[in-house]
Amino acid sequence: MAVNVNTVYQTVLYILNKEQRGYAPPDEFNRIGAQVQLEIFNSYFPDGNQVNRINQNNSQNNTEFFNIFDNISYKLTPFIQEVDFILESNNTSFAYPDVDPITQSLNSSVYLIGEVICTYNGNPTQNSQAQKTTKKEYTLLHNSKLTRPNSKNPIYYNYNNNINTSTELPSYSIVASPIPDSIKVNTVKYPTPPIWGFTGGSQGQYIYNQSSSTDFSLDSSEQTNIVIGILKYLGVVVNNPTIIQAANQEAAKVEANEKS
Repeated sequence: MAVNVNTVYQTVLYILNKEQRGYAPPDEFNRIGAQVQLEIFNSYFPDGNQVNRINQNNSQNNTEFFNIFDNISYKLTPFIQEVDFILESNNTSFAYPDVDPITQSLNSSVYLIGEVICTYNGNPTQNSQAQKTTKKEYTLLHNSKLTRPNSKNPIYYNYNNNINTSTELPSYSIVASPIPDSIKVNTVKYPTPPIWGFTGGSQGQYIYNQSSSTDFSLDSSEQTNIVIGILKYLGVVVNNPTIIQAANQEAAKVEANEKS
């Protein structure tokens, strides 16, 4: 379940008002909220890697609901999606689609590329997992008679494509050999930036508008971290070090509790 953007905003405003620490207008909140969400999202990967090393030493609690690695994996689940890449006009590379073919909505950009499956001879049952290479390795393998890839053992490399105009983040293209009929890629997407939408009231006040709003993409368990993270940045914005100090202390407590 996602984190409700209005709940977060009202909580932030309540804390700022209670402590008489200023005010955060919607545009400022939206920009800071997007940054905080991205920071939390990025933390999953080094944290997961750290916990995985603990798993290898068999020193982690593996009890149901208390497995940290499984909990991090669960938080990433909404961002994992199998995507059909689209053949580009050059007929040699496949691009990540800007528009989701099912929902017809704008896609968020790719954060990571996982398994790449190539289909040949128009038969979806004849799928082959492609081996990732660098562009240099790709050229050497492709041009060698001894190591030239085939439909059972394809290879690929990927590169950042043009900036996705909807997210201002880079997208991806894939070049595979031999050139497949289609490519399906397991991806991790960036979270969609939160938006607290509003309409103007008769006295110039901001009135929450759910239809023009976008909730935080993170799991509901991250609500406290989001609020604390936003308060930390607002402490910088309103030039109040006491907010930064208090928020940092709370963030340290939460992080220590999660990793203990």
